[in-house]
Amino acid sequence: MLHIHKHNAILGVGGANRNHRLVNNLARVPIWLDSIWAMQYIWKMVHRVLVVEDEAVLRETLVYNLEQRQYEVLEAGDGSEALKIARQSQPDLIILDVMLPEIDGLEVCRILRQEMAVPILMLTARDEEVDKVIGLEMGADDYVTKPFSMRELMARIKALLRRDRMIRQDIESESNGSPEAEKDQTVLMVFDDLTINLSRREVRRQDEVLLLKPREFDLLVFLARNRGIALSRDLILERVWGWEYVGNSRTVDVHIRWLREKIEPVPNKARRIVTVRGIGYRFDG
Repeated sequence: MLHIHKHNAILGVGGANRNHRLVNNLARVPIWLDSIWAMQYIWKMVHRVLVVEDEAVLRETLVYNLEQRQYEVLEAGDGSEALKIARQSQPDLIILDVMLPEIDGLEVCRILRQEMAVPILMLTARDEEVDKVIGLEMGADDYVTKPFSMRELMARIKALLRRDRMIRQDIESESNGSPEAEKDQTVLMVFDDLTINLSRREVRRQDEVLLLKPREFDLLVFLARNRGIALSRDLILERVWGWEYVGNSRTVDVHIRWLREKIEPVPNKARRIVTVRGIGYRFDG
């Protein structure tokens, strides 16, 4: 039987004593006073979240706060258990710690990304940029460094779920209401030898399937839908990552570089995604 403690603020790392002090000093503002989240009690569709964390106190804290916000929560304490539960339950989002027993979080992320398109938010005690880049390259959608604010974490979770829902709605709206003969055309975006299949979330160059991470796919779709328009980094960040994302525009530059390496015939001579000096980027198809 899992014993849950009531806590709701800063979560840290480094030993049981420190964790217990944090638990005792967590935010004193009752969750039910948070008007933004209170609205979710009324209208929010229940989302299933898998929490993968080996520190019991931290895991219980996350489980408690998620359940208070009406999420259905599953939990795992190691990498092997995380893979098993994720495959069985098909969660809507996974909170994944990097340092895990049996199979580390980066490897779990890599394996899951090959099998499903679920949003993955990684937790880590390491704040080096290279660690974050590795996590993103493995397929993570977002990255939070310990210690972190519970309110910030919940905002990131909400933003990831909203972005995923909007993508699915876009696909459904383009697929539904059209004659069967035209349906295939409505879910395909074709630019010379580059084909984007929205319903399958698949990109092909000539006959080769490109292995795009979920965020790379979302970025490409947003750029393609605004073909010929110069888009600022801030606008791209807001539309693809969500306005609640607290990262900076360098995130856009990194993902554009990764995307160019996959869709451009000659990556260092971009002709599909063009840099617009002083503004951002333009997709020319």
